[in-house]
Amino acid sequence: MTARSIALFALAALAEIGGAYLVWLGIKEHKGVAFVALGAMALTAYGVIAAFQPSNEFGRVLAAYGGVFIIGSLLWGVVFDGFQPDRYDVIGALVCLTGVGIIMYSR
Repeated sequence: MTARSIALFALAALAEIGGAYLVWLGIKEHKGVAFVALGAMALTAYGVIAAFQPSNEFGRVLAAYGGVFIIGSLLWGVVFDGFQPDRYDVIGALVCLTGVGIIMYSR
């Protein structure tokens, strides 16, 4: 069940961060309504994917996902924006990942 949960977190992060990025490009970089619409669809997919987490506690799932989102956002920046995380970004991401593990998998 843990492997499934981790896979769902990764898919949710891809959908949410990718969707937000498409909306960003559509508005900030004037790519148009199609980018915004695709982003909105991806953001909707994020909500659906998150609902498939094995836990029935919405607050717990979303709190843990917050840590996944932080890590995913940093990685997205590296891949798509040339962002170079510093040691504090890495340390912060590891702290968040530890929190995700405690919140979701410590039982």
